[in-house]
Amino acid sequence: MSISTFLDQDEKKDLLRFITAGSVDDGKSTLIGRLLYDSKLLYEDQLATLAQESKRQGSAGADIDYALLLDGLKAEREQGITIDVAYRYFSTNKRKFIIADTPGHEQYTRNMVTGASTSQLAIVLIDAEKGVITQTKRHTFLIDLLGIKHLIVAINKMDLVNYAQNIFDEIVESFKSFSARLSIPHIEFVPLSALRGDNVVDVSGKMPWYLGKTLMSMLETIHISNAFNMIDFRYPVQYVLRPDGKYRGFAGRIASGIIRVGDELIVLPSHLKTRVKSINVSTQNQSYAFAGQSVSLELEDEIDISRGDLLVHPQNMPKTGHTFDSTLVWMATSPFDASRTYLLKHTTRIVKARLSEIRYKIDVNTMHRSSVKTLGMNDIARVAVTTQEALSFDAYIKNKETGAFVVIDELSHETVAVGMILDRVAEDVPQSQKRTFERVNYSQDSLVTTQQRLNSYQQKALTFWVSCNQLSECKTFAYELEKRLFESGKHVVVLDASLVGPLLQDKITLIDDFQYNEYLKIFELAKLLNDNGLIAIVNVPIHNISLKQDIKKNIYTKSLVEVFFEVSLKKNNKSQSDADSESDKVESREQIYCVSQNNWEQIITRLSKLVEPEIDCS
Repeated sequence: MSISTFLDQDEKKDLLRFITAGSVDDGKSTLIGRLLYDSKLLYEDQLATLAQESKRQGSAGADIDYALLLDGLKAEREQGITIDVAYRYFSTNKRKFIIADTPGHEQYTRNMVTGASTSQLAIVLIDAEKGVITQTKRHTFLIDLLGIKHLIVAINKMDLVNYAQNIFDEIVESFKSFSARLSIPHIEFVPLSALRGDNVVDVSGKMPWYLGKTLMSMLETIHISNAFNMIDFRYPVQYVLRPDGKYRGFAGRIASGIIRVGDELIVLPSHLKTRVKSINVSTQNQSYAFAGQSVSLELEDEIDISRGDLLVHPQNMPKTGHTFDSTLVWMATSPFDASRTYLLKHTTRIVKARLSEIRYKIDVNTMHRSSVKTLGMNDIARVAVTTQEALSFDAYIKNKETGAFVVIDELSHETVAVGMILDRVAEDVPQSQKRTFERVNYSQDSLVTTQQRLNSYQQKALTFWVSCNQLSECKTFAYELEKRLFESGKHVVVLDASLVGPLLQDKITLIDDFQYNEYLKIFELAKLLNDNGLIAIVNVPIHNISLKQDIKKNIYTKSLVEVFFEVSLKKNNKSQSDADSESDKVESREQIYCVSQNNWEQIITRLSKLVEPEIDCS
């Protein structure tokens, strides 16, 4: 193979950015070092130096200490821990990689956030002797908040537990129980020993019970979608270029979307309109450019544009407002102070802002929410933010570049927090965009009445709203209920938020529970099914009380039945009679049924009776 052919093939390889995370001393640096060593990606002089350093400073006894390849700081080698984020680049025959080895200590969580912000995949290491611990949960929760879609859970140090399958299975179940409350769509598990090289690059013969891929095989073959939003064009202006009296361009990096010569643009916040005259990339003119590229745009009109302005397509506008809800990670040692003014950096713009209200703090262990007045280092909370000047933004889950921000101390200029935008707070939504409730008579032109359909289907048209504190159990129950009703001859449909949400053009997640319009659309769709004689099972987790009230008041009167799956009941040693009495107590208060593993069958039987028909022969 010629050098030119090799370089051409190498250029066409895709790039995967990933991080390693987990608690301190779980073996993150050792794993990456072993990955490089077993992949034959280290030079002979590097290996010789590594062998010498291992004898002098290593912590692996007579073995090579692969962690020394990543722990480059003097303090890291002295303490045997990772303090700062270490980046490594390597390439195999199938793919290029950039690794961010992040710290495991709680006090360095902010460094982990930095490494994860640009990653497409995360490897969370778990010590097989310790299992799932608090820092494991904290890092996983942050991975979810930062929108990373792919997660590999590496259960490390299997050699210390004699490669026991039951220990691996227990850790997998424990992690699944926790992660079910998150919205990471793709999770893989692999047992390995980073120090011994088991299942890192080569298949281990010491764990014949494991039939999955090695870690390297997963990294090389996992399908990663484009890291950028290619739909919504967002171009934050960094600075104005005036090399001579003839050219005036606006330099910056395209945050998302695609731009073409001739496209109409609108400048925010001024709302001035113009068109693209030319696009310059590395001093060359191009007809188009896309997200991730640093370009200079020349416009047809001489209008006032400066650093911090945002160029967008007029048919695809971001949200604009002074207030928004966010998920905030507090990173400073000094506590949160609601009375203070901070600087907020959003894309290329810096404005003054107040963190006006802590709506709740999130416990990473239980996912429970609690009311607090202040935040300490590494606390995660939902916070309302009010800015002095209006910002143009998108929800983080839709567009990372325009949905993220950092909070800066006005005096010390220290970064004190990072945030992910959820949506406007309710008070800041323009009246023209607020949802109005006008029930539509969908069947007004139909020659078949709702009652005629019910008589034909032999059922009552109800909506069963299944919610819970653990998504996997909730979903399983919803589909089991559907199966039972269908087998009894009923006409029933499940509307699962994770499937229906994208069809309604807005992704719905457990984190962003303020998406009024999207949730309401799902329930109005369910009511439409009811109007046509069908039974609907809605699997939507809602924690916002006012949204629940709106659904019950404006969409449903009698046909809504709430079913709550309480996972904590499953973990208690309650008898069957105790569980039954508890569900009866809840049922008597409202039309609400409380489900646990103990009374699963009984509740399904009760719900099946609710849809038995009332025949109207008129």
